[in-house]
Parts: sequence; structure tokens; C-alpha cells
Amino acid sequence: MNDTEVSKTISQMVMFIKQEAEEKAAEIAVSAEEEFNITKLQLLEAEKARVRREFERREAAIEVKKKVEYSKQLNESRIKVLQAREDAVQTVLHEAFSALAALSKDQNKYKALLTDLLVQGLHKLSEPRALVRCRQVDQKLVEQAISAAQAKYSSELGRPAPKVSLDTAHWLPPPPKEGRTHTHDDEFQSCCGGVVVTSADGKIVCSNTLDDRLRITYGSNLPHVRALLFGSAAA
Repeated sequence: MNDTEVSKTISQMVMFIKQEAEEKAAEIAVSAEEEFNITKLQLLEAEKARVRREFERREAAIEVKKKVEYSKQLNESRIKVLQAREDAVQTVLHEAFSALAALSKDQNKYKALLTDLLVQGLHKLSEPRALVRCRQVDQKLVEQAISAAQAKYSSELGRPAPKVSLDTAHWLPPPPKEGRTHTHDDEFQSCCGGVVVTSADGKIVCSNTLDDRLRITYGSNLPHVRALLFGSAAA
């Protein structure tokens, strides 16, 4: 083989090697492009998933916040409604106290009421001797009512009435001041009328004041009062 043939053969080998290298390089480039695209797609999907999770987390947090705020507002509204209802009930109670305070202005009706309250108190007490407490302004009326109550007691129950004395050492609170709105404190600093009947030793007490009778009536009829004011569902 002469130099020309050798040179030709070498050139062919170089071209073959170069072609193979170019083909291999092309394969590597295609493979790298495919791997890049796959990796890019994976990263993109991962980022999309992360964004979706973050969006869902924030959306859930907003929903929770909305529910908490709604629950808070609902609770505040319920409290306001309950407070308004309680205020309305208390207004009725205060008006009732004010009406009671006016009962003693009619002397004849009030004396008859005192008589009945005394009879009831003496009957509940069932003691041979009793003390009666009243407001100092009612002293004369109560003294008259004691005699009437003893007579009525004997007539209705068919037995001698107990001996009754007026307790002038312990007066009940004075009447509420006219023109003043009744308050919770007034329930203990003033008295609308009535009597307290006790045993001679003071150990047994039957309170028949108008204030206590109203409190008892109020407590036992509160559901009915609420139903009248706000409907049966509120009772």
C-alpha cells in the first residue's frame, strides 16, 4: 500500500470516527434535552403542587377564620338578645315593685290586705304567741289589722287565735321614695308593705311582705312571663 492509499485510508477512518463522535454527541444532546425536559416538568409539577397546597392551606385558614368570626358575632348577638330580654324582664319586675308601693295609699284596701297577710302568717306559724314586724309608717294600721286578723283567724279556723304583739324594736325598711326608679338595691333598703310574723323567740319567721310575695311570684312565674314577652320558645 502506497502513501496515497494509506492517506486515503486514514482520512476515511478519521471521517468515520468523526461521524460516530457527532452521532454520539447528538444522542447525548437529545438525551440531555429529554432529561432536562423531564426534570423541568417534575420541578414544575412539584412547584404547582406546592402552590396548590399553600393555596389550600391559606383557603382553609381563611375559612376557619370566617367560622370563628361568625361564631363570635353569633355569640355576641345571642348575649345582646339575652341581655335585652333580661332587661325587659327586670323592667317588668321594677314596674311591679312600683305598683306594689302604691297599694298602701288606699288605707281601707291596704288594711284588709294586712289582715289577710296576718291570718296567713299566723296559720303558717301555728304558735301560741307571735310577734309582728311592719314598717313604722304602718304601725297604726297594723295594730288595727292585728285585732281583725285574730277575729278572722278564730272564725275561719275554729280555734282561739294566738296572742299577737307588735315588735316595735325591729321595724321593716321604710317605703320606697316616690318618683324614684326601683333598683336592685332598693329591694333590701326599702319595703313596699306587708308584715313579717315570727314566733315569740324569733326562731321561726314567716315573711309576708309584699316584696317577698312578689319575689316568690316572680320566681315561680318567670317562664310564663318570658313566654308572654318573647314567645313560648324563649321560656
